Amino acid sequence: MSARELDAAGIVDPALRESYDRCRELNKLHGKTYYLSTLLLPPAKRPFVHALYGLARYADEIVDDLDSTLTAHERRAWLDTWASAFMADLDRGASEDPICRAVVDTATRWRIPSEHFEAFFASMSMDLTVAEYATFEDLRAYVHGSAAVIGLQVVPVLEPSDPRAYEYAEALGVAFQLANFIRDVGEDLDRGRIYLPLDELALFGVSADDLRQRVATPAIKQALAFQIERVRELEERSRAGIAMLHPSAQPCIEAARVLYCGIVDEVERLDYEVFDQRATVPLRRRLAVAGPAWLQARRARSRFGSGLTRLP
Repeated sequence: MSARELDAAGIVDPALRESYDRCRELNKLHGKTYYLSTLLLPPAKRPFVHALYGLARYADEIVDDLDSTLTAHERRAWLDTWASAFMADLDRGASEDPICRAVVDTATRWRIPSEHFEAFFASMSMDLTVAEYATFEDLRAYVHGSAAVIGLQVVPVLEPSDPRAYEYAEALGVAFQLANFIRDVGEDLDRGRIYLPLDELALFGVSADDLRQRVATPAIKQALAFQIERVRELEERSRAGIAMLHPSAQPCIEAARVLYCGIVDEVERLDYEVFDQRATVPLRRRLAVAGPAWLQARRARSRFGSGLTRLP
């Protein structure tokens, strides 16, 4: 399957193919719902989306690997060195790094602005220095780099027909990230972080220390319900942008929207018991979404083609 995708994308250099394949494996291993959605894209577009995921996942491993024996200072030095090397490679249009090689190629082919990558690395660095966010506006700066710019990176590959698609992609990226925060409250506490804005927790009489007790009290459940409403508002706002993408890409993003934002539905189903259980979208739900989306993707490719793959 990977070779067919790489051939369809016009990726022929052996070292470059190996790099794209490593990114695909990262996606398949660590982002199962996201990976399932990428299979709805035309084969020629999948490698580029895998590459962008690979960069994000590798950086995340530097920052968040709970098994690492490195100090926060050592992780920061590693991240800064790797990010600086990537940005230099991006500037010259080539890389020897086994992950970055594919990402630089993707960014070059699709003319993805370098500032999106700079913002991403800035947010990854914040994870090593910032433990709490006082307000949602404070959190927004972090989320812009950790999530919104991921959507901005991917949109060129999906060939929008309207520049407003970028604005909607930002909203969807933020919705995805906030859904993660809601699901992962307990895991984030293990990393010494609280992403839920403290002033909004206080609206329900919840403090940071209350979260650290890891008991889903009625007040904490109300605070989580408040955040879930924000996810749904952002999700709803983003829907108009999906119709602005190339028709062959729309089933993929629609499926990703339903499945990823569906995490908060599972949080509700678990009665907000996020400290004891990890909310996941059941396989039957994923298959129920993926099946019809696959048929829609086939029809769209048959009627509209797969879009124009950018060659070097």
